[in-house]
Amino acid sequence: MSTPSIANNAYQMAARLQQQARALEESSPQQVDFGQMVQEAVGTVIDKGRESDQKAVGMVEGKTDVVDVVTAISETEVALETMVAVRDRVISAYEEIMRMPI
Repeated sequence: MSTPSIANNAYQMAARLQQQARALEESSPQQVDFGQMVQEAVGTVIDKGRESDQKAVGMVEGKTDVVDVVTAISETEVALETMVAVRDRVISAYEEIMRMPI
């Protein structure tokens, strides 16, 4: 897979998270659970990591192509970088709130 397909997978993952958020808002607009959304996003990153680990083991066993392993690792890296960026934005927002005068 090439870089555009990795980016496409990242966009698809973001679209799925957005659809899940909309579904939560439509089902109960008063009770959108931010913690659950974060937990699902972290679960997705963990699943990507496990997938890349399985492909790496498959490569060692001779069952998987090197291109598939590199693609899986790249997808995991993109998902992890996205998660770190979101974490940094949440921390920044928290710090900004703490600086507000009461």
